[in-house]
Amino acid sequence: MKAGTRRWIAAGILAMAWLAGPTDALAQSAPSSSASGPAAVGVHFHDQTALRKEVSENRYTAGFVTGPPYSTEFAMVQDIATVLASGQETGPHGEVALRVLPMVGTGGVRNILDLLTLAGADMAIAPVVLVNRLRDAKTFGDIRHKLVYITLLHTEEFHLLVRPEIKSLADLAGKTVSLGEEDSAEDVLGREAFDALGVKINAVNLGLDAALDQLQHGQISAVLLLSGKPIKPLLALNARLDDIHFLPIPFSQALQRDFLPSKLEHADYPNIIADGQRIETVAIQSALFAYNWPPHSPRYDLLENFTTSFFSRFSEFLGPDHPAKWHEVNLAARLEGWERFRPAGRWLSLQSMGADAGRNGNAGAANPPGNPSQQKEQLFREFLKWRERQQGK
Repeated sequence: MKAGTRRWIAAGILAMAWLAGPTDALAQSAPSSSASGPAAVGVHFHDQTALRKEVSENRYTAGFVTGPPYSTEFAMVQDIATVLASGQETGPHGEVALRVLPMVGTGGVRNILDLLTLAGADMAIAPVVLVNRLRDAKTFGDIRHKLVYITLLHTEEFHLLVRPEIKSLADLAGKTVSLGEEDSAEDVLGREAFDALGVKINAVNLGLDAALDQLQHGQISAVLLLSGKPIKPLLALNARLDDIHFLPIPFSQALQRDFLPSKLEHADYPNIIADGQRIETVAIQSALFAYNWPPHSPRYDLLENFTTSFFSRFSEFLGPDHPAKWHEVNLAARLEGWERFRPAGRWLSLQSMGADAGRNGNAGAANPPGNPSQQKEQLFREFLKWRERQQGK
């Protein structure tokens, strides 16, 4: 990791530590009053008490921190919320048995810190590389005890959109480039990528609409976005921008530690990329992280209910009306260096045992993940057990 990156993370975390007080301030309690504190480098807080997190009284709503509204990640969380809300029984007092509430974030480090500190935040989609860095910094102790992962998700690609006169990365030297919202993943990792590639840019932080407008009018030279392809707002650029194109980002040795090779193709953006053309770019791995609530606490049980529902109904996300990025997800894939949420591991183990039994001629030993009627029956039985535990608390 470069020295500048270490300084960025250390400064942001030290500022958080100063505002929060002791390390155990990451235990959750409610924000009560607003007070302005000093600006941190890389992470900015306007409410000191927001660094504490509370246990929500709503046992049936899981808060899900995601990226900005234009991102594929936000679309996927909306997808989860819609699919899991359908066909449910209700709770003992008429509550929805499981509700997923999307919480709009900027992505990147901010999403991770929201998950650690924000009241009502149970889960977040976050770049693995940034979560690993916070873990390795250890300013808050070992956050492996504060976070667990439910599953690896998809890759998120860099999209470098430039004006007609920009033909290579070298042409961006000294030019103004929007890196998205401050502290977003494209802001943090974009600066690092340009530095690693030896391109000194004039970085600014603009929202997507403002960035595209300024790109069109020549006020900036490029816009960098980091999200799973395709990014929906980019699919309608022809009507708004002329001669704007994607610039390749080579998978050089300087980027191999934190990034993965990827590409953008005509099928991804038929209005921007010519048929048969391929744009090299780099990507990062994302994962679904959860706050590590105490076992069998109300929030833990809620996450267990979510995980069972999500995993059991995963085949429903693979249809043509859902984001294509779902096809990259392998629920059984492991994330090195992190503990998986135990109910997720247990569910996968049961499915593996059922598959083994099926291969040995005992297909009825477990419900196959792809059978919708058996999924619903199993899900309903598990819900009844979960509801009984809630009534007994």
